[in-house]
Amino acid sequence: MIHVENLTKRFSETLAVDNLTLDVADGEVFGFLGPNGAGKTTTVRMLTSLIGPTSGTATVGGFEVGKEDTNIRRTVGVLTETPGMYENLSAEYNLRIFAELYEVKDVHGQIEKYLKMLGLWERRFDAAGTFSKGMKQKLAIARALLHEPRILFLDEPTTGLDPESAHLVRDFIAELKKEGRTIFLCTHNLDEADHLCDRVGVFKTHLLGVDTPTKLRASVFGRKVIFYLRTADEFLADDIRKLPFVCEVKVIENKLVVTMDEPESRNPEVVRSLVKAGADIQFVGELRHSLEDVYLQLVKGA
Repeated sequence: MIHVENLTKRFSETLAVDNLTLDVADGEVFGFLGPNGAGKTTTVRMLTSLIGPTSGTATVGGFEVGKEDTNIRRTVGVLTETPGMYENLSAEYNLRIFAELYEVKDVHGQIEKYLKMLGLWERRFDAAGTFSKGMKQKLAIARALLHEPRILFLDEPTTGLDPESAHLVRDFIAELKKEGRTIFLCTHNLDEADHLCDRVGVFKTHLLGVDTPTKLRASVFGRKVIFYLRTADEFLADDIRKLPFVCEVKVIENKLVVTMDEPESRNPEVVRSLVKAGADIQFVGELRHSLEDVYLQLVKGA
């Protein structure tokens, strides 16, 4: 659905995006993670044909950036980090303007649908300028969806929202995912990305890593399984180190922390070895690094 090859953007002497190559599949929720100034918003602006790239190519929904920009703009919905509204006009009228620009057939029906879904229907006749930041954010999300775009670009959709509103927006994104929409999500909320995204890319001018959250954890830290024992010692650890698939074993109090690939299939063999060596196993669990740990490791390494 989105194909990017060597996409580069330079502003005077500043290299904002450096040779980005990326594919986002149809129906995928892709998280684009990176620090402020990393080039995430610049990337979104290029992919939505708001600015042109310096070099490289990209296609969005089958249309080429720089050549079929009008078609791209019709195909995508965009929520910018700081969405502007006509402050003196009502929420309903703000949406009506954009619905007519996009030639939406059932303008009233679409406005009602999304204002109700986002909890703004009762405030539809109030001026957008009287809305809180969170309400304006939800109004901007409704605006991005009026024309039922196949592809959504959401830049920090829960920024500035109170916990209840942020939860509503996350649930809303999850519903859009079930509908099969392709969603390109820029966010600083790594827990949000972990729960919503099929894959994530960590970006700082160039792509530092891209995969599912689970596989990124494994590639950065390896997979570690904790075997909780009644007592643990180096003799038991030495027995486990002899197994050919074990990368590392650490003894921490009454625990053995074992680094290995594919623990789902390897754990039984480790358990058998421990029991044979006389260990009393209390329970077994995997040590899970957070997506934040992965993000910090990749960004600091860059």
